[in-house]
Amino acid sequence: MTSYDAVFQHSIKNPEEFWAEAAKSITWYKPYDKVLDSSNAPFYKWFPGGKMNTCYNAIDRHVEGGRADQVAIIYDSPVTNTLKKITYRELLEKVSTFAGVLADQGIGKGDTVIIYMPMIPEAAVAMLACARLGAIHSVVFGGFAAHELAIRIDHAQPKLLITASGAVEGKKVLAYKPLVDSAIEQSTHELKKVIVYQRDLVKADMIAGRDMDWMELVGKSKPVGCTAVDATDPLYILYTSGTTGMPKGVIRDNGGHAVALYWTMKNLYNINPGEVWWSASDVGWVVGHSYIVYAPLLQGSTSVFYEGKPVGTPDAGAFWRVISQHKVKSLFTAPTAFRAIKKEDPKGEFIKKYDISSFECLYLAGERTDPDTLHWAEDMIGVPVIDHWWQTETGWAIVGNCRGIELLPVKEGSPTKAMPGYDVRVVNDDNEVVPKGTEGNIVVKLPLPPGTLTTLWRNDERFIKSYMTKFPGYYETSDGGYIDEDGYVYVMGRMDDVINIAGHRLSTGAMEEIISNHPDVAECAVFGADDQMKGQLPVGLFVVKAGVTRDGEEIKKELVKMVRDSIGPIACFKDASQVVRLPKTRSGKILRGTMRSIANNKEYRMPSTIDDPAILTEITEALAKMGYVKK
Repeated sequence: MTSYDAVFQHSIKNPEEFWAEAAKSITWYKPYDKVLDSSNAPFYKWFPGGKMNTCYNAIDRHVEGGRADQVAIIYDSPVTNTLKKITYRELLEKVSTFAGVLADQGIGKGDTVIIYMPMIPEAAVAMLACARLGAIHSVVFGGFAAHELAIRIDHAQPKLLITASGAVEGKKVLAYKPLVDSAIEQSTHELKKVIVYQRDLVKADMIAGRDMDWMELVGKSKPVGCTAVDATDPLYILYTSGTTGMPKGVIRDNGGHAVALYWTMKNLYNINPGEVWWSASDVGWVVGHSYIVYAPLLQGSTSVFYEGKPVGTPDAGAFWRVISQHKVKSLFTAPTAFRAIKKEDPKGEFIKKYDISSFECLYLAGERTDPDTLHWAEDMIGVPVIDHWWQTETGWAIVGNCRGIELLPVKEGSPTKAMPGYDVRVVNDDNEVVPKGTEGNIVVKLPLPPGTLTTLWRNDERFIKSYMTKFPGYYETSDGGYIDEDGYVYVMGRMDDVINIAGHRLSTGAMEEIISNHPDVAECAVFGADDQMKGQLPVGLFVVKAGVTRDGEEIKKELVKMVRDSIGPIACFKDASQVVRLPKTRSGKILRGTMRSIANNKEYRMPSTIDDPAILTEITEALAKMGYVKK
């Protein structure tokens, strides 16, 4: 059997040879001229000159190659009591017909389309139909508030928006159409066409002349074939939480993306064509793009589309029921999901009710896996529980445990070793590689492997500034950590203001911007506090303007509502407290890192540049009253 070390070394020493071999798994209309074009670094191009189509590779070729009657998507929705299996042949019919709908509306190669959908198969149909035409999709998470959607409409400048009438959130039905209408009203970009998929659970009111019914259009449309695109053409834009202000639109290409994702299904996850794979995420996040829609379909495996929660739909046995019913081989989810299951069913009583003998491995990612959850899951299910680490920007794992090559021993707290293709280093602030076991900035030596971001949408300058400037020659992950003597990577947390709430990366800077708009607030700070259930939660401290005598609790309620209305419930912003002042350096920089350490009961050094050390006592008392500081 090939060893991980041999594969890894080959990928780092001979990357072009390595990825040329991987590219044989993809169907090309025209072979690429070269594997890697480094002539305009850091804008590297993989497989330039190659012509292909991602949708063809994800559906058509499987139908032509004998998988037409194999199930492509299992739609399992406990919230609507629906179970549907869609074969590759049926998926081809749906996607090619909906691509015809989009073509009838004037959508073609290079046009942008925003998709604002819940976890229903139509979301995948919309994505793949865009890919079929060479149009660029931008999926916006369906839980985002109208303001966040408006920002993305203005930035992506879509010709058309695709949505559904609504979704089920917990016990509530959430109507999407009022959010879409409000977002279009708030945006400066003129959006003239909206396609609405009407669901039984909630009917959307349609605006004549702009809104069109999905099913009516499908009834009048004819299937269309695939448009050949360059390997280097963009497939999608996915917005990630920037540190402040405008979200960053990560661009994924077609060719490198297809090659890398296909390679990971077997080599990282040990899934073979025809086997059942389940990624319990959402199409609005990178995990949903890579591992609910594209990777499993590119490979020809079966992907579970789950519309529900780990608990409450109907109980803490939901995941075991899905695994048992659909013979799932491996599941990929965030540690938060397992913390929720553990809390509801600490003794694993629900697991005993189901036959999960098909189940081989649990993959966790999206946030740090705490040892308690890791051990509980290992004990309860008796299969390997594997952590891996990646980012929206990379599209697939930077650090992982390649079960399809060689299963390495798991070390608590580490997502294992650098993935083939990623030359991971730890450097100090002077860009010098630090000794093993020493904490520093985690970086990846350029070029990044295929499937990673090629640039930011309409912003090459910000791409260079955000990722390529601080550590010349490397991609800056903005995460800190260390590599041990055995080459295991330990990721200790963000070096910027992005926090991780249940696997969702959100910017505390964006929350601060909203809070500072309150008429009574002079200044504020938001930072992440550790939370047993969700990993991290945002905590806000605010100072009111001179002369304001209103009750701090009242202001807090208004701030919570403002963040909820602007970002959405996903921000989980519930905790804020009024303080007399915020700790700062003498140059006026707010000491967020110090406050984060206090809230998380971690040791910290008194910053030498602090303007008034006594203020930290006041901050400690305020955080203690909120329940964060242990006396």
